[in-house]
Amino acid sequence: MTITEKVVKIAQDARNASLEMARLSSTTKNSMLLRMADALEGATAGIIPENQKDLIAGEQKGLSAAMLDRLMLDESRIKGIAGALREVAALPDPVGEVTRMWKRPNELMVGKMRIPLGTIGIIYESRPNVTADAAALCLKAGNAVVLRGGSEAINSNLAIAAILQGVLREMHIPEAALSLIPFTEREGVLEMLKQEESIDLIIPRGGESLIRFVVENSRIPVIKHYKGVCHIFVDQSADFDKAEQIIINSKTQRPGVCNALETLLIHKDVAARFIPRIAATLTALGVELRGDQVFCDLAPIAVPATEEDWHAEYLELILACRVVDDIDAAIDHINRYCSLHTESIITSDYSRAQRFIREVNSSCVMVNASTRFSDGGQLGLGAEIGISTTKLHSFGPMGLEDLTTTKFIVYGDGQVRE
Repeated sequence: MTITEKVVKIAQDARNASLEMARLSSTTKNSMLLRMADALEGATAGIIPENQKDLIAGEQKGLSAAMLDRLMLDESRIKGIAGALREVAALPDPVGEVTRMWKRPNELMVGKMRIPLGTIGIIYESRPNVTADAAALCLKAGNAVVLRGGSEAINSNLAIAAILQGVLREMHIPEAALSLIPFTEREGVLEMLKQEESIDLIIPRGGESLIRFVVENSRIPVIKHYKGVCHIFVDQSADFDKAEQIIINSKTQRPGVCNALETLLIHKDVAARFIPRIAATLTALGVELRGDQVFCDLAPIAVPATEEDWHAEYLELILACRVVDDIDAAIDHINRYCSLHTESIITSDYSRAQRFIREVNSSCVMVNASTRFSDGGQLGLGAEIGISTTKLHSFGPMGLEDLTTTKFIVYGDGQVRE
């Protein structure tokens, strides 16, 4: 079979399996995930040698130390993957939930019920734990899943997928409910993105270049998340101690993640008092500051910012800083330059907090909190398949509920339309 024929068959088999998945009870799905967790831990001795093949190949290709660390699996990390599956099993099952119910004048009862999306394609890079994490979330929500991991983790991904598929076989659940594209050629991705009759949604997880490639080539709806240009606005009523701690946490705890702070906006009325303080603190923590003219005048250690800095997702210890006239200017700046990810206001004024929440268009808007809380686990979703900066069909961190859709249900007693 050609690559095209293989991908078509994988997608069609997954579509057929999705019909079976939609009928599984919560008890069966939870048992499946718990058995998968046990099976992964039990197969640790077999997974690690396959992972070693990927690490050796990665070293030969010149992968960075950070990339190799993401790729590496050991006993502790495999336990962590198994633990994540158990956490998903413990989450409430959204499938079958009736979210609304109302009565019509003719006594018809109309409602909306959550159902699985169908077949979900996940395209991801480097981290082999995604093979299990993404599969668990999709399966718990009653979907089938087609996985395509990066070439650098092919042996690890195949080993993990084979173990999970073994549990499906043992439980007489269609093995095709969890499929992994088993070859690394880019043609496989391109063919996967053409299977609109079999795959309902594509979720890419990786860098901006991967996501743009998927969007440009997909015939299937794609959940997009190009980058995280996250802002904090320090209002004139802000508590400086609170503001400083939130900014430090947002920028420096993990600067290489999408919910890290990238642009700091400061109200002009507090600029002279707050900028020298925050600039000294951030500089001591190794942060390079790039500011507008007013900021640089008050923090001489900063370098002048360019237009590109307001668009930048640095993913490192660099922060763009600007002084703004008022909340209107702050909101205008955010809505112009943001990536629809996460924004926060530091304020003691309730009315300005409410304005910020209403008028900033991003998927996660906060008051007096670190941008680092923009995460499915931190927001109480239990687990996260990714973050969507697209307003259809989900916006922000995506949990189990976002892997479902709704259908109308109608209860009648013989009514006919006049």
